[in-house]
Amino acid sequence: MASNRDDPLTFINLSSSPVTVSSAEGDSFLLDPPSQIGSASGSFQNEGLLSGGDGGTTDAEFGFSRPDFRQSPLSGTVHFYERHVFLCYKHPQVWPPRIEAAEFDRLPRLLSAALLARKGEMKKQTRLTICEGHDGTETSNGDVLIFPDMIRYRRLTHFDVDTFVEEVLVKDGEWQPVTPEKLKGSYIFVCSHGSRDRRCGVCGPAIIARFKEEIELHGLQGKVSVSPCSHIGGHKYAGNVIIFGSNIDGKVSGHWYGYVTPDDVPILLEQHIEKGEIVNELWRGEMGVSEEEQKKSQELRLQQNGGADDGKPTKEETLQTQTNEIDNAACGSQMEVKACCCQENKDSTCCQKNPVSSGKTEKVDAYEAEAKVVVTPEKKKSSKKTISRCSSNKGGGGGGGGGSTRKVCAMPTWLESWEREDTYAALAVVGAAVSVAIAFHCYRQLA
Repeated sequence: MASNRDDPLTFINLSSSPVTVSSAEGDSFLLDPPSQIGSASGSFQNEGLLSGGDGGTTDAEFGFSRPDFRQSPLSGTVHFYERHVFLCYKHPQVWPPRIEAAEFDRLPRLLSAALLARKGEMKKQTRLTICEGHDGTETSNGDVLIFPDMIRYRRLTHFDVDTFVEEVLVKDGEWQPVTPEKLKGSYIFVCSHGSRDRRCGVCGPAIIARFKEEIELHGLQGKVSVSPCSHIGGHKYAGNVIIFGSNIDGKVSGHWYGYVTPDDVPILLEQHIEKGEIVNELWRGEMGVSEEEQKKSQELRLQQNGGADDGKPTKEETLQTQTNEIDNAACGSQMEVKACCCQENKDSTCCQKNPVSSGKTEKVDAYEAEAKVVVTPEKKKSSKKTISRCSSNKGGGGGGGGGSTRKVCAMPTWLESWEREDTYAALAVVGAAVSVAIAFHCYRQLA
């Protein structure tokens, strides 16, 4: 491999690259003027030449208040892949729109080209993303993080790219003589590639700032790491967040979240990282899972949670509400039902103090059959005493005018009113009687 920076460089056709995924929607947000490609120098000291966002961009246009924010479904929007490689390289302010194709950003360009050339030989579908790197920090320029392996290789240079790809990504071995470092804790990456898409440039930094604030507030320094990263696909879902970490079983997962706002950061830390629970309303998908499986797993979680995410009452809650309405409307209070003295004589009326109007009577009749099905065990006792097989007869009769409705309540039979407590009482009486009989028999024998 040539080491001279003045050697001619070739560009890569990214349309077929497995490393980056171009978004078909929202191309008007892409800032990709040809003059910016390769405008950053090869050194790591060139800062600010490629600013990610326009100073005039506002939250209303590209941020969390933009018109298209949270207008598209998220579940199943992560293309299937099995391994994620992050190259630590500079910072978002100097990343060109296509950093893996920039002429003078040699390391990401050569690594991207090597991955593309060896794609067919890799056992795992691999994605390459650039993340922030600073010399002298935990993530120095040239460091490579690999998930789900949870390992870090230090200080990769453009001279080592071919060997690194061959040994680590094609053969799934180790890159000698460098010893990989084992990563611990959770790693969060937030798309902040402003020169590629303004929405990411506006949303990403705000989310990162809130993550750093909450990490310090929760005392998670050293356990949770957050870093800006380059384009990961799905511009319209900004803010885009990826969280890598081990679950209770020790399996490493990579979950993608979209439409994340700074206000969602505490929820992601508390629910996803600390409790290991997925935040369904923001979840896009997962590394190693196909788009169809992502949708199915989301549906399964929502069913298990009883559909609580949409804030709407469940069917059981709706039916229970109807049952409560019947309890209030049918035959008055519990004491009034007990006093109901239905008789065969046409001149006799129900002794209920508050006769039900014809409108309520029809409502009770309509819901009566359904109520018998949905009454829960804890409501069973009160329901049986309150809903006492009410029937209405239209026409004349005592207690009302010609167009009024006479409410007639049938007294429940002993079987309908029999409760579990009654069973226990009966068994206790029988047991006591048997004990007395046995004691008396023993007394007679001794005498």
